[in-house]
Amino acid sequence: MKKITININKKVGGKTQYLTEVLPTIPTNTILYKKLTGLGATYGEIKANRNSVIIEPNKPVIIGKCNDPKHCDDNLFGVHDNIYAEDIVRYMIRSQKRGKHIKIITTPESFYKVRNAFEDMEMDVRFDCFLLFDECHKVIKDSGFREYVSLPMDLFFECEQKALVSATPLEFTDPRFENFQVIEVVPTFDYVQNLHIITTNNVLPTIKKVLEQQDKCFIFCNYTDMIYELMRQLDILDKSAVFCSENSVNKLTGLKFNNVSAVWDESKIQQFNWLTSRFYNAVDIELNFKPNVILLTDCYAADYTIFDPYTDAVQCVGRFRNGVSNICLVTNTNPRFNIRSKDELKATMVCLKDNYEQIKSFYDYATTNSAKDAYKTLLECSPYKDMLDRYGRTSFYKIDNHINFQFVKGFFNNSGYLVEQYASCGMFHITADEESYAVGDEQLLIINTSALIKEKRKAIVQQLELICPCQTEMDFQLLRRLENADKFIVEAYLKIGKSEIERLKYNFKKIKEAMIIADFNRKARGNEVQKLIANSFSAARWYSASHIKTEISRIFELVGLKPKKAVTSNTITDFFEAKKMEHNKQRGYYLIRSRIL
Repeated sequence: MKKITININKKVGGKTQYLTEVLPTIPTNTILYKKLTGLGATYGEIKANRNSVIIEPNKPVIIGKCNDPKHCDDNLFGVHDNIYAEDIVRYMIRSQKRGKHIKIITTPESFYKVRNAFEDMEMDVRFDCFLLFDECHKVIKDSGFREYVSLPMDLFFECEQKALVSATPLEFTDPRFENFQVIEVVPTFDYVQNLHIITTNNVLPTIKKVLEQQDKCFIFCNYTDMIYELMRQLDILDKSAVFCSENSVNKLTGLKFNNVSAVWDESKIQQFNWLTSRFYNAVDIELNFKPNVILLTDCYAADYTIFDPYTDAVQCVGRFRNGVSNICLVTNTNPRFNIRSKDELKATMVCLKDNYEQIKSFYDYATTNSAKDAYKTLLECSPYKDMLDRYGRTSFYKIDNHINFQFVKGFFNNSGYLVEQYASCGMFHITADEESYAVGDEQLLIINTSALIKEKRKAIVQQLELICPCQTEMDFQLLRRLENADKFIVEAYLKIGKSEIERLKYNFKKIKEAMIIADFNRKARGNEVQKLIANSFSAARWYSASHIKTEISRIFELVGLKPKKAVTSNTITDFFEAKKMEHNKQRGYYLIRSRIL
């Protein structure tokens, strides 16, 4: 890519120049690397003398810009989940009648509605507007969990007038960017901010100590359950506000916590203000004071709570348009987070791709159904399957996401390496402290006891993935606490693993059966048939004769047992005291009590 550099200066009075003062309009086929947040790239496009469609990462950004007094005369129209193509068409008709430029701001997921509306108006997004993808690093950052965040990209490359912008762009491997230019906006003044990193072996008392020193602060943490548990365990529920997604709003209100919002709302501010990743980017928070900002990570609660110094940390701090007082990262580290270079991760991805394509070839040309089934099973298990889009094509954005996430995750392997990586990103002056607590001290345990059992068990499995196999006394301590919370799911994880539990969709009986079979395969005790029967049948219930025969036959087949006599419905009496009984004109047995010890 060709690279162009543009300087940006401080004006008299200390304010930074607006982007439009050095770049009146963004040229096509450009990735604009603006270095600093709040320079007015989207502001400039909204004011530009042309039709514009601006793609923003999520709904709060769109609502914020549409409600911003600075844009009250700019004919903005926001498109998100509850806006439809016909609404857009009506807006476009009104705009034409008033002689106004079209200025649409949309989420990636709703972009197709904009395209449909243009078609209904006999217009074409590819030729009749400038398409700007704001916060373009989110195409990579979110591709791992947002299926449609890259949805507009195929059409994007067909557009005559197009650009991407971010203060923190990531490297795109999509070859269609080959002929793009990068315009880097370089400040001529010192823009590096101070950041204090506190690494700890126990997040709970550390964040407690940090919060005790705060008046009004903003805490960024990308895990709603963790936020709730911290508020509860630190007894600050009545002093907190949470800004998160709609789904998390519903979860928190279900827990009787009501000071929560899916959009930025200054009237809700409390002493402690918690924000999830929905609010890391693009949202303008204008306050009449400079707040303290805390970035909170727990590597043992969820790996997605980590903060990328090149993107997340910069973006979070950049939300506050009038500046911040202090920035602090509170985190533990996890030695299981492998340190890998991007080249190593790319090489691994090439191997996974080659392996997948070879198996896919075997599958495509298999001559028997049994061979096809075997190759299909291997394809379904391949890690590369997660790198495909909804059409089964390789997604460069999912690959970029995986490589970037694993690369950054390695930063949190140990405190020294973390500090080194934050210092080398060039955006912060780093000071660092380490805090250590006794192994027996209370730790943060994120198990929402009021949640559905499945959701609770998902949270436990997520934490088990981050501590197993246990290596330190702290690992074993957390394992024991998880066992106290739910012994069954911990035992299941240790016997059959996360992937099998997820394949069985957290179904208790299916997981229990898989555990018994695992014991059987390890020649554990020899009583697996009795365990499987007890798992499939319960006393004080009626079962049809056909179901009994089918289920017992299936169990015998599972363990490879050839019974001495033919399996019939009466075989159930070997395991239960039972009574023959008809129900709804079907023959069957009512099981009175178990004979299984």
